[in-house]
Amino acid sequence: MKSLHLSDSPEPVAPVIIADIPVSPLSTRQWVQLMLDDCREAREGRATTSYHAAINGNVISAYARNRVFRDAYRHADAVAADGVPVLWAARLIAGREIPDRAATTDLFHDLAAAAQDHGYSMYFLGATDEENGRAVARVRQLYPRLVIAGARNGYFSAEEEDAVVQQILDARPDILWVALGMPREDVFVARNLHRFGGIAWVKTCGGLFNFLSASRPRAPMWMQRAGLEWLYRMALEPRRLFWRYLTTNLDAIWQILRKTPRRQG
Repeated sequence: MKSLHLSDSPEPVAPVIIADIPVSPLSTRQWVQLMLDDCREAREGRATTSYHAAINGNVISAYARNRVFRDAYRHADAVAADGVPVLWAARLIAGREIPDRAATTDLFHDLAAAAQDHGYSMYFLGATDEENGRAVARVRQLYPRLVIAGARNGYFSAEEEDAVVQQILDARPDILWVALGMPREDVFVARNLHRFGGIAWVKTCGGLFNFLSASRPRAPMWMQRAGLEWLYRMALEPRRLFWRYLTTNLDAIWQILRKTPRRQG
């Protein structure tokens, strides 16, 4: 991953390495500015499609253990710090500051508001028809002037993938949200990135549509700020998430301690 260049910043922003993963240390305002810059340049034909991912404990563990995921994830042009421990590791180990936690479920609203104000469009790929429909309906309610270029569910076969990509291209969105679950969404984006010409941003977003549709509640704010959102989710779905969070969180801590270079500032 290269340094990021923002139109309102004289100096490029260099990534900070956390657990061998380059993380983009941007504030929320800078993420919005980057999106606006990329969308404008893409419409002017001066920019290629950029792939945006996020990093949390689950990603750190998968990156270390899953070669298929790692190979796909390495195509990302920018990585947002979705987990509070990533911010802590940057400050305490790497000696760098990441200004804000850029959780996808929060960042979406900042990006959607800016896209609405500047006339940029979005496409929503993923989840079931019902879940996708509820998420899009909620987005329309919150951002009535936002252009929704299109939407479709995430249940398609390998044989249908070309048709799905063409459907997205025909809609000509500025921003594509991909919610297929990890690692499928990252593999899908990496495999098709070269085909997404004209789309400024392709953003993987995991369970975002579940939160937009309100089928899955967010943790209380104090838990989010303390880096305990995973604990809240585990309490809601203990059978599905207990073992996953126990193993991935411990592994993520181990990977951070082993593979985060000291004093990068």
